[in-house]
Amino acid sequence: MNFLRGVMGGPSAGPQPSGAETIQKLCDRVASSTLLDDRRDAVRALKSLSKKYRLEVGIQAMEHLIHVLQTDRSDSEIIGYALDTLYNVISNDLEEEEQEENLPKQVDDLGSQFTEIFIKQQENVTLLLTLVEEFDFHVRWPGVKLLTSLLKQQGPQVQQIILVSPMGVSRLMDLLADSREVIRNDGVLLLQQLTKSNAAIQKIVAFENAFERLLDIITEEGNSDGGIVVEDCLLLLQNLLKNNNSNQNFFKEGSYIQRMKPWFEVGDDNCGWSAQKVTNLHLMLQLVRVLVSPTNPPGATSSCQKAMFHCGLLQQLCMILMATGVPADILTETINTVSEVIRGCQMNQDYFASVNAPSNPPRPAIVVLLMSMVNERQPFVLRCAVLYCFQCFLYKNQKGQGEIVSTLLPSTIDGNSVSAGQLLCGGLFSTDSLSNWCAAVALAHALQENATLKEQLLRVQLATSIGNPPVSLLQQCTNILSQGDKIDRRGSKVQTRVGLLMLLCTWLSNCSIAVTHFLHNPANVPFLTGQIAENLGEEEQLVQGLCALLLGISIYYNDNSLENYRKEKLKQLIEKRIGRENFIEKLGFISKHELYSRAAQKPQPSFSSPDHMMFDHEFTKLVKELEGVISKAIYKSSEEDKKEEEVKKTLEQHDNIVTHYKKVIREQDQELEELKQRINTLTSQNEQLQATVTQQVSQIQQHKDQYNLLKVQLGKDTQHHNSHSDTFQMNGIQTEEVSKLKEELEEWKNKHELLQGQLWEKDSVIEKLKSSQLEMGTTEQSSQTSRSGGLEHNNELQKELEMLRSQIQLQSAEISKLQIENQKLQVMSTTADHVLGDSSARAANNSELEGQLEQEIKELKSEVKVLSEEKESLKQHLDSSSSTVAILQDEKSKLQQEVAESKKEQDDLLVLLADQDQKLSALKMKLKDLGVPVEDEDDIESGDQGDEDEDGDEEEQD
Repeated sequence: MNFLRGVMGGPSAGPQPSGAETIQKLCDRVASSTLLDDRRDAVRALKSLSKKYRLEVGIQAMEHLIHVLQTDRSDSEIIGYALDTLYNVISNDLEEEEQEENLPKQVDDLGSQFTEIFIKQQENVTLLLTLVEEFDFHVRWPGVKLLTSLLKQQGPQVQQIILVSPMGVSRLMDLLADSREVIRNDGVLLLQQLTKSNAAIQKIVAFENAFERLLDIITEEGNSDGGIVVEDCLLLLQNLLKNNNSNQNFFKEGSYIQRMKPWFEVGDDNCGWSAQKVTNLHLMLQLVRVLVSPTNPPGATSSCQKAMFHCGLLQQLCMILMATGVPADILTETINTVSEVIRGCQMNQDYFASVNAPSNPPRPAIVVLLMSMVNERQPFVLRCAVLYCFQCFLYKNQKGQGEIVSTLLPSTIDGNSVSAGQLLCGGLFSTDSLSNWCAAVALAHALQENATLKEQLLRVQLATSIGNPPVSLLQQCTNILSQGDKIDRRGSKVQTRVGLLMLLCTWLSNCSIAVTHFLHNPANVPFLTGQIAENLGEEEQLVQGLCALLLGISIYYNDNSLENYRKEKLKQLIEKRIGRENFIEKLGFISKHELYSRAAQKPQPSFSSPDHMMFDHEFTKLVKELEGVISKAIYKSSEEDKKEEEVKKTLEQHDNIVTHYKKVIREQDQELEELKQRINTLTSQNEQLQATVTQQVSQIQQHKDQYNLLKVQLGKDTQHHNSHSDTFQMNGIQTEEVSKLKEELEEWKNKHELLQGQLWEKDSVIEKLKSSQLEMGTTEQSSQTSRSGGLEHNNELQKELEMLRSQIQLQSAEISKLQIENQKLQVMSTTADHVLGDSSARAANNSELEGQLEQEIKELKSEVKVLSEEKESLKQHLDSSSSTVAILQDEKSKLQQEVAESKKEQDDLLVLLADQDQKLSALKMKLKDLGVPVEDEDDIESGDQGDEDEDGDEEEQD
């Protein structure tokens, strides 16, 4: 045990063994010892030597330590020592007191080499993943640290091993749920290394509920006021979301954007901004920017922007923007974040335009930000951020562009308050070159892709000095450009001219009226040709290239309205003064410049110093669009220009013809649709009318049947009346009938008297029953008083009482029946009296019956007449509806004939158009041979027409 005493610091006699010898003996002890305690002591000794003798332990002991991890998993202590030893060997994070001045620079190489040896066997990483699952603190924590170190040294290789191992990523996700903060925090660091630049692992981690857990940790730690754990969680969230569209969509759909709002609820006081809080808030703002970055797909960015507005996150950011006491770097990053949240989103841009700064009187936030941009005392980074915010506010926002330009127009200028337009003009003509450049770029963005505002900006007049007439904004820009270095400016000499030239190029592009105004000043073209023709230094080459671009725009968008500055004369001027090749070479200086390629990479203006601030991102797009077009336009001859103009005219005529016939076809289609709808409505009306006709026919038939029945009944009644009158006139028949009636009357009277007698008898019986019932009540009372008289008498009385009760019930039923019969008899007696009265007066009423019958016959005849008239009217209605149907069918056939004729005319027109297309294609081939560009849309339309009429053209050519 001498070597152990040497390691542990115990006393030893004789010469001390070297570190390599001691490590060798310890390794032998680990390999050969049968007792677990001996192996544990040896591994503990190796751990203590691993920092000082890192190379020796790594070379000699790594294999034995891996064997210990495989075989001694039941003992957590030895496993913990082995993991710590491996971590010390592989990790490069040496403590400062253990680092020596003469330590070789190969420390990084040692860690990566040992890592490569360890992961050469993939089973070692899988074994480490199983050990990380152990709950024992002495095993899990060193395992997490060792796996983190492996990922730092050989990240992609270890990521691939973990990715293919079963449930590899899911095992590591359990670390975030560990109740021990040390393991949880180191688990966050491990996941940071695991998710670096690996989209597949990022997706798995995200779908393992990482967002929920990380946001919970941030909330528990106090959001922006938390410690370094919050910083680590935010870095991990950035790894998961940056350049990963799937995770960004999952984050948005999981409503996690709403949980970001409390992060930015900071106070309005100056205190409480610790370094850690500034770092946390900076990372939080960067995380918001990751979700709305311009490099993301437009649809994903737009949905995140809308979600941030609806949950109040944008409003919270604007409050930070307008708050006091915010550190400069946080304010700058907040401006950049707000910029990208509103970029291209009309709803957010409108809200930002309505935000006011808490000043007296309140000013719009845009005005306050522009005041910072044109103030040369503000930090350079802050001014760049404000410019980016203004650019994002105007991006695809024609409403905002119009509001900015309107503040410059004479009719809307308010002398009492400072407007955005006034600040831009003030910055454009100040003595600070950076303010000139920023104001020029901002104004150019107000005109981007908006020809109407370019024309309106020509109306802007500036009062240069007292007593002098006002000068247009365009003229003032060219005046400052021509003065060049004569004005004493602070900053770069070239920056002001570059900014003004970018503004003029943006203003004149695709606006012939602005080109005419520019050429109307006789000093502009000589200045541009003079600048291009000179041989200047490298700094001035950029100005020469922009002057060449401006002159090329003046040629390409020239409408030849000025006789002295027609396209041909300007090209001749370039040929004489500059030379075409020299002009094209100077034009190419722009795209070859290093600063141009930097600006073309991303929309945000990020420059290391103010001197590098030369190009704007949107302007680089304009240069790419116009450079080739201008080069071709310079080499065109006058004949080619004339041919091009003729071709343009013919194309315009062709377009006019096509649009005319398209309009005619569209109108005919509309008429056809209207007529079809009309036919449908008329057919439906016809069906309804036919249904009503059938109903009315059935009603007429019913009325006929009723009429026939009434007629039959009327015939019977008249026959009966005739026979009755005949009986009166026949011999002895009338007296017999009268006698019969009298006998019947006598019978009814007798019956009536009998019934009344029966009723009287029943009434007397009822009275008797009532009196007997009263007597029964008295007998019951007497029986109660004389109950002591004996049981037999009582029983007899009870029997009599029951008998009487049953008799009362029977008699009450008979009474009810008799009452009903009485009512019936009374009714019969009234009818008998009526019949008796009628028989006595029947002779007098016969004439009345005849009159009533005649009147009913007349009414029936009138009803029959009315029904026949209704039938006639319905027949007429049916005839008219059938005639309208026939007319509609005739109109339909005529319309079909007209459609066929119009189709025939269209075919003829298409044949004519095909002939014109052949001519146009021939002209275009000539133009292409001559190098003239032909617009794509015309090519597409002409190509479509040619495809439709290809067969007809071949027949005509044959």
